[in-house]
Amino acid sequence: MTLMTPSPLDQQDDDEMLVPHSDFAPVEGPQPMEVAPSETANPVDAQSVDDTPSARFTWTIENFTRLNTKKLYSEIFYVGGYKWRVLIFPKGNNVEHLSMYLDVADSATLPYGWCRYAQFSLSVINQVQTKYTVRKDTQHQFNARESDWGFTSFMPLVELYDPSRGYLVNDTILVEADVAVRKVVDYWSHDSKKETGYVGLKNQGATCYMNSLLQTLYHIPYFRKAVYHMPTTENDMPSGSIPLALQSLFYKLQHSDTSVATKELTKSFGWDTYDSFMQHDVQELNRVLCEKLEDKMKGTVVEGTIQQLFEGHHMNYIECINVDYKSTRKESFYDLQLDVKGCRDVYASFDKYVEVERLEGDNKYHAEQHGLQDARKGVLFIDFPPVLQLQLKRFEYDFMRDTMVKINDRYEFPLQLDLDRENRKYLSPEADRSVRNLYTLHSVLVHSGGVHGGHYYAYIRPTLSDQWFKFDDERVTKEDIKRALEEQYGGEEEVTFFDAYILV
Repeated sequence: MTLMTPSPLDQQDDDEMLVPHSDFAPVEGPQPMEVAPSETANPVDAQSVDDTPSARFTWTIENFTRLNTKKLYSEIFYVGGYKWRVLIFPKGNNVEHLSMYLDVADSATLPYGWCRYAQFSLSVINQVQTKYTVRKDTQHQFNARESDWGFTSFMPLVELYDPSRGYLVNDTILVEADVAVRKVVDYWSHDSKKETGYVGLKNQGATCYMNSLLQTLYHIPYFRKAVYHMPTTENDMPSGSIPLALQSLFYKLQHSDTSVATKELTKSFGWDTYDSFMQHDVQELNRVLCEKLEDKMKGTVVEGTIQQLFEGHHMNYIECINVDYKSTRKESFYDLQLDVKGCRDVYASFDKYVEVERLEGDNKYHAEQHGLQDARKGVLFIDFPPVLQLQLKRFEYDFMRDTMVKINDRYEFPLQLDLDRENRKYLSPEADRSVRNLYTLHSVLVHSGGVHGGHYYAYIRPTLSDQWFKFDDERVTKEDIKRALEEQYGGEEEVTFFDAYILV
């Protein structure tokens, strides 16, 4: 979810995206090499953490076309005192491309909460003309959820397996990995409050989606203030009262020095332990939470706050072309679901949202007293809310495959979103033209993984300054704008992408 709000908000009080090869679990721990007997590898010598933390590893894979394994690991090599290996899918990881990843070789034996950061490139060497070598660069912070990272669609198999292209010579290919390891603070010794001024939320098992949403809502000043003003009584128990549980949680986020537990809040939702370990839909949770708060605010000093913050209105219309007849219907929304497929950025999605559909031929519109008529059908916005929540339609049902699929298309979003552009083409005639619909990016909720699972975290800039922060469950870190924005654009299989974002 992306949060954007009108500018300014009162602040009181890569072309190809990289991905883990699996949605659910890291690659298994150290295990025997799954290689043909004639395959060889040249591991980099082990080195201590104090040595230069960068090295090149070259992997010579012989009898390549005769490999009959789905995935193949290189030998272990050391960079920065850490164990690494390269993982390839010779026939592609469910794609018609060579799939290749850098893997933390000892991930299964590392302590809980470990992480390490690496800048690296993966290459398939062209043995005839080196200038045609295929090389892709990236960087990633490896952890237990994402212990391997790289490219599902590294290069087309038809090119790799064609001997005339120069990649496969004498049934041998050469793979290179250039890895530079940057020291990162140990997970447990990292003091989020000291380093950033903010604290994280503890994960109950699969509640990262909820933690990301709660951090986003907490950092909207108006929302936080409204929660604090919700009336509660001394007889209330946090585990039985959503308002009190949320007040308690927000207070702890504001004043605690360590990460905050969410069990009281989930109990107030009526969730048992099993529910906590089920990954719910962020959009659904946001709507349910807002509905419950909206109901609890009725008859209080903060009644109507949820509507004032998040509710906008649009007008559905059908207008006949040949007769004077028009039908309109006003509807409210708390968030907007935008198409990704076929859209390069947020503006293209809005263009598609208001696109006019022609009702003609067998699809003519039946107008009262006029019978079947050619008509235009569409949607225009009457007003936008102070806090605009955009949800991306990254998942859709594929009728041919009878399954849900993920849309991995590259999709860009701006720091500022001008919804008055091109002579206010998104607005209906009855919209208030004195209102300036200019929004500033506040937060980005990111989903890493696939259709059936993954991990959520949030990039937020609480005061709308240039400094972004990554809220990843218990851990809060400072991040630059490139990681918060550009790396969420997508464009690769099993990619990390922004699921929604909020503008203010």
